[in-house]
Amino acid sequence: MKKLLRSLAIIVALAAAVVWVATGANRGWTKTSVPVKTLDDVTGIEGISYQQKFLPGVDFLGAAAVASGLLAGASFFFGKTKTNQSNKP
Repeated sequence: MKKLLRSLAIIVALAAAVVWVATGANRGWTKTSVPVKTLDDVTGIEGISYQQKFLPGVDFLGAAAVASGLLAGASFFFGKTKTNQSNKP
């Protein structure tokens, strides 16, 4: 159980880091929409519209670090596995 929890902790931390880097490594807070500049064809005026897009930020990394820390910490509550010592004299 110890190894399973510690493995899960590493997987959670690595997966969060990979997702964060793959989506653009946003160093701000997590965003669910991003501003997009649009240009009106008729008047030529620039405007801003918002597009739905998930950009995980440093709070996403922090939450993943806390989750992986809890998993790793929970592994310390499990004792050593006892081996069967049937070959005792």
